[in-house]
Amino acid sequence: MFLVKNRLLHISSLAVFSFLFYAFSQLYFIKNLNFTDDIELLIGEGVNLPARWIGTKDVSKDIPILILAGHADSQGLAGAGTSGEAVDKLGLSPMDPDISDELFWNLKLQESIVQLGQERGLNIRSYDPGIRNIDDANDPRTNWSVGKKFSQNGGYALEIHFDSYGHYGVGAGLIPPFHEIPNKIDESIARRFGRFPVLFRGGLGAPRRQIRILEIGKLEGSLEENLRNVKTRQRTIKLLSNAIVKAFLDGLNRHAVSNQKLDGDDTYLRGIYL
Repeated sequence: MFLVKNRLLHISSLAVFSFLFYAFSQLYFIKNLNFTDDIELLIGEGVNLPARWIGTKDVSKDIPILILAGHADSQGLAGAGTSGEAVDKLGLSPMDPDISDELFWNLKLQESIVQLGQERGLNIRSYDPGIRNIDDANDPRTNWSVGKKFSQNGGYALEIHFDSYGHYGVGAGLIPPFHEIPNKIDESIARRFGRFPVLFRGGLGAPRRQIRILEIGKLEGSLEENLRNVKTRQRTIKLLSNAIVKAFLDGLNRHAVSNQKLDGDDTYLRGIYL
């Protein structure tokens, strides 16, 4: 009888130990996913190009803000956006076979930024053309056309992008508009993510139309892993959108920054060059 009780006790102890070990291991696994709350570690290397502009222009606290998802109207065309390291190098399936992985994440982040921004009192909205292939860049339904009109009417248009992986990409940072002195929102975003020179690659289509471009980071490594992992996806999107919304709020409330001269390689183009 004693041996039976001893054996039952041993089995019970083993079962309790096994249960506790399993629970601990699951908790440890969840907590030790490749996720970080450090935005700089998550987005990886920032742009490392000479850019000496600084945003000094005041903006209205209720300035209308428009968030655009980069490449939303150019799928199947030359500007579809990066497929990301996971698809191109690691052979994983795309998030959506009909669009590039970059656009997939651009759209997710666009939605999160607008929702969080509205919750925090920003005058912010989004635009999605809905049509994924518009051949004419000047078609009134494109991101560029809508963003240009929005900016001309006094709004702040920002197009979200993820940069290409590896040596194809440059890294995180804000590309300012050509013919407009950067404002304090630009400065706030640049301090968080980095800053590109005004004339990056000779001038891109969006900045020529007064639309800022924000490269979140290269679509690779830890950033892409945390986006693709269902256990960390929402936290990652929320972390990124929170950083962007906070940059907006800081820019709207930041005290005046001292002026800084631009050097000869970092100048603003006037309307004649548009």
